[in-house]
Amino acid sequence: MVVGGGISGIQASLDLATAGYRVYLVEKAPTIGGKMAQLDKTFPTNDCSMCIESPKFLECKRHPNIEILTMTEVDQVQGEAGDFRVTLTTRPRYIDEDKCTGCTSCSEYCPVLVSDPFNQDISDNKAVHMYFAQAIPLTPYVSEQCIFLDGKKCTICMGICKNDAIDLNQTARQQQVNVGTIILAPGIEPFDPSVNNDYGYGKFANVVTSLDYERLLCATGPYEGEILRASDKKHPHKIAWVHCVGSRGVNQGYNSYCSGVCCTYTQKQVILTKDHDADAECTIFHNDIRSYSKGFERFYQRAEALPGIRFVRSYVSIGREIPETQNVTLRYSTTDEGVKEEEFDMVVLSVGLRPPDEYGRLAEKFGIELNEHGFCKTDPTRPLETSRPGIFISGAFQGPMDIPEAVFSASGAGSQCGEVLSRRRGDLSKERVYPPERDVSGEEPKIGVFVCHCGANIGRVVNVPEAVEYALSLPGVVHAQEQLFSCATNSAKEITDTIKEKGLNRVVVAACTPRTHEPVFRDTLREGGINQYFYEMANIREHCSWVHSKEKEEATEKAKDLIRMSVSRTHLLEPLKEFDLPVDKTAVVVGGGISGMTSALSLAKQGFEVHLLEKEKELGGMARRIQTTIEGMDVQAHLKETIRKIYQHPRVHVAHSATIMDVAGYVGNFTTTVKSETGMRTIRHGAAILATGADEYTPTEYLYGQDDRVLTQLELEECISGNDERLAGAENLVMIQCVGCRNEERNYCSRICCTHAIKNAIRLKAINPAMDIHILFRDMRTYGFNEDYYRMAADKGVKFIRFDPETAPQVEAAEAEDGRKVLRVTVADPVLGHGLELDADLLTLSAAIVPSAGIEEISKQFKVALSPEGFFQEAHVKLRPVDFAAEGVFLCGTAHYPKHISESISQAYGAAGRAAVLLSQDTVTASGSVCEVDEERCISCGACITACSYGAIEFEMTPRGRKAKVIPVLCKGDGLCNAKCPTEAIQLKHYTDEEILYQLDAAFPELCESRMPIETTA
Repeated sequence: MVVGGGISGIQASLDLATAGYRVYLVEKAPTIGGKMAQLDKTFPTNDCSMCIESPKFLECKRHPNIEILTMTEVDQVQGEAGDFRVTLTTRPRYIDEDKCTGCTSCSEYCPVLVSDPFNQDISDNKAVHMYFAQAIPLTPYVSEQCIFLDGKKCTICMGICKNDAIDLNQTARQQQVNVGTIILAPGIEPFDPSVNNDYGYGKFANVVTSLDYERLLCATGPYEGEILRASDKKHPHKIAWVHCVGSRGVNQGYNSYCSGVCCTYTQKQVILTKDHDADAECTIFHNDIRSYSKGFERFYQRAEALPGIRFVRSYVSIGREIPETQNVTLRYSTTDEGVKEEEFDMVVLSVGLRPPDEYGRLAEKFGIELNEHGFCKTDPTRPLETSRPGIFISGAFQGPMDIPEAVFSASGAGSQCGEVLSRRRGDLSKERVYPPERDVSGEEPKIGVFVCHCGANIGRVVNVPEAVEYALSLPGVVHAQEQLFSCATNSAKEITDTIKEKGLNRVVVAACTPRTHEPVFRDTLREGGINQYFYEMANIREHCSWVHSKEKEEATEKAKDLIRMSVSRTHLLEPLKEFDLPVDKTAVVVGGGISGMTSALSLAKQGFEVHLLEKEKELGGMARRIQTTIEGMDVQAHLKETIRKIYQHPRVHVAHSATIMDVAGYVGNFTTTVKSETGMRTIRHGAAILATGADEYTPTEYLYGQDDRVLTQLELEECISGNDERLAGAENLVMIQCVGCRNEERNYCSRICCTHAIKNAIRLKAINPAMDIHILFRDMRTYGFNEDYYRMAADKGVKFIRFDPETAPQVEAAEAEDGRKVLRVTVADPVLGHGLELDADLLTLSAAIVPSAGIEEISKQFKVALSPEGFFQEAHVKLRPVDFAAEGVFLCGTAHYPKHISESISQAYGAAGRAAVLLSQDTVTASGSVCEVDEERCISCGACITACSYGAIEFEMTPRGRKAKVIPVLCKGDGLCNAKCPTEAIQLKHYTDEEILYQLDAAFPELCESRMPIETTA
């Protein structure tokens, strides 16, 4: 059972269901989706949030092993791991889901207006309404404000409904289910700034929260994507964002921790605001900028570089509301002009995240403990386990986190469920059954075109009805219609029904990006009984409405062009066959650090054979140099216990001093040749997890390597644990942050350094309270609960001095006034306005975390990508944070990006969970869109072999001599070989030269003599 239908709960459900388990997905709201459904776009990729979520909604609904129970809560949990008895209560929706068609006539005629919670109560909705357009289930619900439920006589909705689906006399129903394990993913809430009322929220009309602002940005929001002020419905031009509202505070009602995501979502909102209004003036008031995750430093720089953007480091208070304009003033301090008061059209409060009030009740029902902040209490060595065996957590129930962490923690919780339930895997699961595929080979093209409004994303720019009418004029098009959201369940069913009713044999959806939605629509064609490769997608959002938002007429004409091109190409589409490949149920894990060992053990406990390859003579990785974490975890004790379990588990086979010589094969069927201390051998395996770790940067700055008093943080930790004599007489110690990163050479934050520095400072203070410790920093990035330790260090007398990169500290060997040999550190203090000289007995450098040596060679062998930072590049930062684009290969730990040990463990379980989904299958399906060689044209030049980065082409001897041959299961369909072939001997199925030329001819019909008669009014 999974409790919570947000992105984390959805991911956990899909992983478990695909791995062969039956899943109850329990959600208290009227639909699955959680808070993420309210967001406009995600950072740093700027993907549409609903584009990320809606395909997963549909996948959940269509999966035969997932039962979605909305408006349902858990009442009681009895039993133990492997045999829980859970009592559920489902509140009345007052609408029969089996009878409702989602027509929303009831909403249209309902006379009662209520505030709309999905739009943050900014706009109104009806008492009976759909929660949002892509809701699952796509069924309205009757809110508590319905006047019939209040004892009055209104039954208009019942009279309107033609399907007799409305039952206002429904009552709550109760049921009991038996489950083996439970995952709690109840989500998180934004802080409510009206609690203390110190920022004017709820008092001043033009003070909004960041979630309010998300809805203003969103095309499905209260003003259809127009940013308007509540006071006068005008566009604000001068906007301020205030950071840390509700977080990093010790005041009554505030949370002491850092919410982690606020800095970067503010930057996202600023970038989107500039997209709406290029001349907008945006000011961000902040304390520290905590852009610590992968790619976030570059995202911060992107926002900072925009014209009209100011980042002001200052605490802020609300001044007053100006009666004439209802503008709001902010008071803030500056280093050179004292306290200033400035007027803004709108103020956005970047609110933090808090545990919902229900966490307490939930903990009581499930018999688990919460921590001092109100989140689930966990052990850093077991970050996904609750205090009750068999009950696991994922997502923000651990604490505030970003989407990638929520997604891989969901896969990790699924992996731990698999450890408990592996013996029952497949016992209750069902296979999905599609209708027989219709043979359309003898039919003329009968094309259906479906044009999506995408809320207002497309519809407010492109004239969708005009585009539909135009599509009907194109040859072969027998049906065209508009849809509000083509990815919604009712729209998908509409496409399926139309295929059957009108005998369509080709479908064009003019909507958004195929990157996220193409699999959904291909699956829809299969539901309609035709081959999925008769599908074509015209991207009229990213390629049209988003880039031409100010040119509506031209955008409409371009949308017609794109539709015409897609329709032209579909005439030549052919049915392609996918094929099944057997899966070798063995895994290889590369890297024997904490992440690699955790993944290996989890897979082994689920019944899979695992080969753990470690390049060193002993296991442990960088953790061998770490004694404790800031929370007090004994790293060496955990490491010792994990190594013991590795060696004792019969399914884990360890190779020391291992060097990978070669990797061949494809998803489900890899062969890896390894040279180790026992000799050379070849391992056959179905999946691989890359957990190669990272290294500490060796500084060249600040006299490191020239003076033995200059240490890195890891070296200082070793000194502390070893009672090094250099610490005994040290009176002054200085730490310098960001050494070797956040610069031109390594343009990223190493994430862990600030916390590591504070941990060592607190340990030193415990040993010698009189030691004078200074930490020189740019931004202290002690995100999450680590903020409490930052405050603790300050309370213990650790002094923090901020510096700008332009005035970085200078270090020289010098002699103090008393004659002692010291390290003199000179730093400019921006608060005091002059330089400081600090005489240190020891200098500690917070050195960057850098990709491990050999990562480039490993990436080439497994044919996976590296990020701009040099770490492994995941397939999609939000959707697939532990998958590679190369199927069957997964990643975790610091090989992905620097992270703390508990985060590495969580991600290691996530990688194991994703690998287990693959290894639990008997077969995997390979794409039909692969390259094919025409032997008559092939001249054996090898250009295609050189171009292919996946090793999918090789020479073979044929009756015609040596010719190139494509290995279909390795081919990723990128088409590079097509472009390189000088004789056009190699073609990519589904994207043949002829298909593309037809498409190009349709793009310029007035210039080209078309290969096909294309009637056009363009």
